[in-house]
Amino acid sequence: MVIIIILFLLLFVLFLLSYKFIFLRDPKRKIPSGNNIVAPADGKIIKIVRLKDINKLKIKKGLIGKIKTLMPNNCKDGYLITIMMNLFNVHIQRSPIEGTVLSTKHSPGSFKNAVYGDKFENGIQNEKNEIIIKNKKLEKIKVIQIAGFLARRIECFVKENQKINKGKKIGRIVLGSQVSLILPKKARLKVKVGGYVKAGETILAEY
Repeated sequence: MVIIIILFLLLFVLFLLSYKFIFLRDPKRKIPSGNNIVAPADGKIIKIVRLKDINKLKIKKGLIGKIKTLMPNNCKDGYLITIMMNLFNVHIQRSPIEGTVLSTKHSPGSFKNAVYGDKFENGIQNEKNEIIIKNKKLEKIKVIQIAGFLARRIECFVKENQKINKGKKIGRIVLGSQVSLILPKKARLKVKVGGYVKAGETILAEY
């Protein structure tokens, strides 16, 4: 009995240590200078959609409508980039650009699996937090933090009218999920589907 209790305590301590040093780790990032847009999250790019071609997507029509409601006005013919975060990625999200936070909006939804495989459709339907950032040259962009089957806790670190630098920490989703980024047409993409990116470091586009 004593041995069982000791083993249980050891497992509990190991869990706490892994949670802190794996799931809550926050490594420093080298933020690139210049007119570029950096990744908002660590992970794998699973979808890049040209928004003017949104009706050609082979997904349910109702989901196409949901995507359209997420677009800022200046991004109707821009891009939607979705990054899949697994359990072992860094879970901190960072601002893709310098600018001012125009709004944050939390929306309820489902908690479907949005981590493994190309679960782009699941992410559209899940609980989410939307952050709109205005940059003088790009106008508006949107970062969307998406909950998943395990990641049912979205944290937002910024608020309306707050000025932020490129690479600033803006939120966290513990235990993986998805982060999507909506960009205007003037963004010149530098990444492809299947590429791995790091928040605050990897350049997704230039302008």
